[in-house]
Amino acid sequence: MGSAGAADKKGRAAGHVLRMAWAALLLTVLSYFGAAHADTLLGATGYKMAGDATKMRIVVNFDREPDVKWFLLRGPNRLVIDLPRTRFALDAKDVKPRGLVRAVCYGDQGHGSRLILTGKGPFAVDRLDVLKNDDGGYRIAIDMSAASEREFDEALANQSLTTGSTVSTEKGERIGTGPISAPGHRFTVVIDPGHGGVDGGAESSAGTVEKDVTLAFAKELRDRLAAVGKYDVYMTRDNDVYLALDERVRIARQHEADLLISIHADTIAVKGLRGATVYTLSDKASDPEAQALADRENLSDQFAGMKIEDDNKEVTDILIDLIRRETHGFSMSFAHTLVGQLSTSVGLINNPQRSAGFRVLKAPDVPSVLVELGYLSNVKDEAQLLNADWRAKAAQSITNAVALFAAAKAGTATGG
Repeated sequence: MGSAGAADKKGRAAGHVLRMAWAALLLTVLSYFGAAHADTLLGATGYKMAGDATKMRIVVNFDREPDVKWFLLRGPNRLVIDLPRTRFALDAKDVKPRGLVRAVCYGDQGHGSRLILTGKGPFAVDRLDVLKNDDGGYRIAIDMSAASEREFDEALANQSLTTGSTVSTEKGERIGTGPISAPGHRFTVVIDPGHGGVDGGAESSAGTVEKDVTLAFAKELRDRLAAVGKYDVYMTRDNDVYLALDERVRIARQHEADLLISIHADTIAVKGLRGATVYTLSDKASDPEAQALADRENLSDQFAGMKIEDDNKEVTDILIDLIRRETHGFSMSFAHTLVGQLSTSVGLINNPQRSAGFRVLKAPDVPSVLVELGYLSNVKDEAQLLNADWRAKAAQSITNAVALFAAAKAGTATGG
């Protein structure tokens, strides 16, 4: 019994050693194949996003060249980028939605991985490039801009021609053809009541708040334009809500607006100064007063705790270049017509047609003006702004100017 027990003990020990050996071998094999599998994964090593609600640039870095295919989906509007199986090592704060992008999703799909960018509305993919980095890695660079539903639908219809393409379009081809060329398009006006929500704007000594004045007047103007029956009319806001400046521009672009009219009623230190003023965009202000007003209006975003940064220089240069061409000419033309119409019905400031770098006027393809109805710092102007008859008279003058501008623009489009 003693020898048999010893033999059994030896056998159990040998079996245990054998099992341990097999386990070690299995672990080695699994580790080897796991490491080999990890080596085959594409590594997404960084993600950056910059821009606003009108134009965004997204850059995703990879450890080697990715094989990219992309396509668009609607309901909601999305850009879907298909990748090989990818190990995502991205910082959560970098992928936080901002600007034109409402949501960022990414992950493994089993046979591959996918990055999905959801827009706040319809958008255009201006370019999607795969580029080599100086450090040997690669990056995907995506440029998106706010567009209209029609433009998004056209991109969907042409999707078979663009899916999987990483070839950029030329800059000139990225510029919209404009709403006049769209079949069935009616002349479209977007009215922008300045300020709103936490951003009250200027306030008179009697307590009249700019955001209320601009909204009341914008509704009056909307109703008069709609009554003509020839235009599609939209408002950037129709209640007391905060709206960032670039969101206002995005709304105008997504409606393919032929005209954006931003309504304001500021205050100024010179109490005796009164009258309406019409502003257009320029990179250099027409006078110190125009520059001061633009500086004040451009700070509106700070009311929502937003960090104000200078526009990307390249984007700014492109926008200013575009605005100086046809769009700027249309803006100046309408401003001139509007001053002429207002001069017959309401009081105007000296030198009523001015210009400065207003952020809300920076849509590259939408003629835009900012109308300063009057100054809340002047008691006579304040009384007019609160008077329903005066508002009706001023709104009718703007409606008349729109009619003249729309007819002239239609003639330009049809007559060449």
